[in-house]
Amino acid sequence: MILVPGTFETMLKNWSTLAPILKSQGYCVYSLNYGVRNQLPASGPIRESAKELADFVDRVRQATGARKVDLVGHSQGGMMPRWYLGFLGGAKYVNQLVGIAPSNHGTRGALVPSAEGALLVDTASVICDACADQKAGSEFMQELNSIGDTVPGPVYTVITTKYDEVVTPYRSQFLAGHERQVTNLVLQDLCPLDFIEHDQTPNDPVVHRLVSHALAQQNAPADPGFQPNCGLLP
Repeated sequence: MILVPGTFETMLKNWSTLAPILKSQGYCVYSLNYGVRNQLPASGPIRESAKELADFVDRVRQATGARKVDLVGHSQGGMMPRWYLGFLGGAKYVNQLVGIAPSNHGTRGALVPSAEGALLVDTASVICDACADQKAGSEFMQELNSIGDTVPGPVYTVITTKYDEVVTPYRSQFLAGHERQVTNLVLQDLCPLDFIEHDQTPNDPVVHRLVSHALAQQNAPADPGFQPNCGLLP
């Protein structure tokens, strides 16, 4: 199990609540920081970050003896692994990819760092190759999706919120694919009173339950009919 942070995020910032939950469920949980440029994490060119992920997956597989891993990523971390799967031969090493508010088809505007993580503004005020890559219609996005939203082998679950103010429009996060391989979930379709936005989705209790459900499936994405507990407590 590898947790992949989003743009300007670290593994500590992104996964302080979900990682302990997954560990308590018996998963061997790993994470990484990647793409550090100008002292900003996950801001480097996404193709290069995907190579860092590939190296990390190899190290985890070697350390654990596992043939394949599961990937759970937030924002860029839910999208960047698709480059690894489709262009770096990673599909044979991954069971499933769970994307939390992933930037699968880019976003409008620009991403800059803020105290709360990635912030959407009209003009980028920092040098951030990953931000340029994640612009809707960018050369990177066109190449990423030129081979289709999925590749044979892994299964995919996307978890999004309609209140996402960073990766917009929120439905651009969805992946196209057969229901046996892809499930796209909108939090408010399941829990209408969940008002979580982009930055805090990895800390949302309902998201935790959906991730746990997806990971428990055998060679299948999350069941679109699964109804999580919508409360704050287990």
